[in-house]
Amino acid sequence: MYRVINSLKNAFFGLKYCFFTQRNMVIHAIFGSLIIVTGAAFNLAMIEMIFLLSAVFLVLVAEAFNTAIEKTIDLYTEERNHLAHIAKDVAAGAVLLTSIYAVIVGLIILGPPLWNFISASLN
Repeated sequence: MYRVINSLKNAFFGLKYCFFTQRNMVIHAIFGSLIIVTGAAFNLAMIEMIFLLSAVFLVLVAEAFNTAIEKTIDLYTEERNHLAHIAKDVAAGAVLLTSIYAVIVGLIILGPPLWNFISASLN
């Protein structure tokens, strides 16, 4: 039982580190939260909420892996290294891809109800 609790503490510490040191993690979490709240406000179907939640969490997971990769590279070398630079760029690119996916999912699911809400508000 001690090992399980210790593993959980380490995992929470890692997430805490990401949220307190990585500006993009906080930005993704804030926008993700807004998306989830918006979805709940529009009373979306369960499957739509699952897609929104999955997209938001996928971005957060990608950002956490990006941080882990960057810190591992920083541990390995402090000097400028072409391969280290490529590895960091590829990890950041993975976050960008997941963010694009999340935006597409958000537009597909939230676009119609938001458009209807805006249209109704203007009339």
